[in-house]
Amino acid sequence: MTDYLTSEELSRMTNEPIRRLELWQSLGLIGTEQEGVYLERDIGRSRLVHDLLHYGIDVETIANTARDPDSIFFRFLEEMGFNRSQQLFSVEEAAAKAGLPDDLVQRLVLATGIGDHGEMVDEEDIKFLHSCKIALDAGYPEEALMQTLRVYADAMFRVAEIANRSAHFYMHQPMRDAGIPTRDIVDRLQATGDKLEPLVEPALLYFHRKGAQRAEWDDMLMHLEEEAGLAEKPDAPGQVRRAVMFVDLVSFTPLAEAMGDVRAAEVLDRFGTMVRRAVQRCHGRIVKQIGDAFMIVFSECYSAVSCGLELEERASAEPQFPPLRVGLHWGPVLYREGDYIGSNVNVASRVAEEAHRHQFLLTDEVRRRAKIYEGVEFIRLDRRRLKGLSAEVELYEARAVNPAEVERVTDPVCGMELGKGEVASRLTWEGCEYSFCSDECLRRFVSAPTLYVGPPAAE
Repeated sequence: MTDYLTSEELSRMTNEPIRRLELWQSLGLIGTEQEGVYLERDIGRSRLVHDLLHYGIDVETIANTARDPDSIFFRFLEEMGFNRSQQLFSVEEAAAKAGLPDDLVQRLVLATGIGDHGEMVDEEDIKFLHSCKIALDAGYPEEALMQTLRVYADAMFRVAEIANRSAHFYMHQPMRDAGIPTRDIVDRLQATGDKLEPLVEPALLYFHRKGAQRAEWDDMLMHLEEEAGLAEKPDAPGQVRRAVMFVDLVSFTPLAEAMGDVRAAEVLDRFGTMVRRAVQRCHGRIVKQIGDAFMIVFSECYSAVSCGLELEERASAEPQFPPLRVGLHWGPVLYREGDYIGSNVNVASRVAEEAHRHQFLLTDEVRRRAKIYEGVEFIRLDRRRLKGLSAEVELYEARAVNPAEVERVTDPVCGMELGKGEVASRLTWEGCEYSFCSDECLRRFVSAPTLYVGPPAAE
């Protein structure tokens, strides 16, 4: 027997005004043929329409697409409507059901983003809130719980997002471009999803176990330092001493402009592989990547210096690749939600910005801790006032004692460095010879040579 809902009931369950629900019913998006009468599936459909409107899609476009049985959205409206058709509860109602204070539930909802529909939650969310209560009752500090939940929520969203985006970009779009009917596309995607879904949870558990092993190792080192009296007493929970490194590609912006986003992304893929290999060998941890820049931390300075030198060596030997610049600093930082923050992180970032092509700069704090590193020379530079910092910083440049000699030329347009056999074309202009990685870079130079003469500026 079908359960029918009135306008008032659907409005309360979805937090949507009755007038808006009536409009959606008139367009055929929700409801039955009888005005003011709705089905349970309309809870999920209303939430879906609500989200689409927030994406900037007007309601008429939604309605027109929903009437086309050959559209993917037509299938989504049917399936996702049922998947999201759960009754919604206010924060106050959820707090009463979970046995938690209203203000704590509000903080949990904001921290995790579970109340993504006007801060309303469903039954599954309430079960989660009850789990939070168990953790808190067991003595887990609220601030620690909040940080943990924020990281879990962000990470799991990225996991789910990459799975769906990959299917869309690498399966759905090629099939659509090949003229495969929509029904067949949906069936193929569903068949693939059915085979992959049982593998998701085991994969998540596998990577969690691998991460836990690494985290336990790091935790053991922290305990050893504390018990041996090697670690200073922290000023706040989460304060640790770390070597913080920033590394990025020089002139990546003109490179992307000249080569296009797709080829620039290929360069980033090569760079990312290079960074991950070096960081793994040198026992560091990638904190985050923003565009062409990586933030990396190390528990001590020897490994950090080794990683910076290895990155420079690998990048210099890589065919048709832009040069790197590296900045490194050591000091106390605050660990928060898987990230590191504080003034010493800012110093490391500014040191990297000060570096030029192929330059690995570090502060005196690093140099004093790694000064006996064999095979490396630390060249003292002048004291400099870095952007945003009030005091001058004493800088050193780290260089390998016997670096491999690599003969390369630089494309003046994109900044790409080219070895022998990698030059696509050459041009002499005003007595100087210029080399180019592609005909496109040559064309850009010929159209406006004065834009590109002289050494390219570091970003």
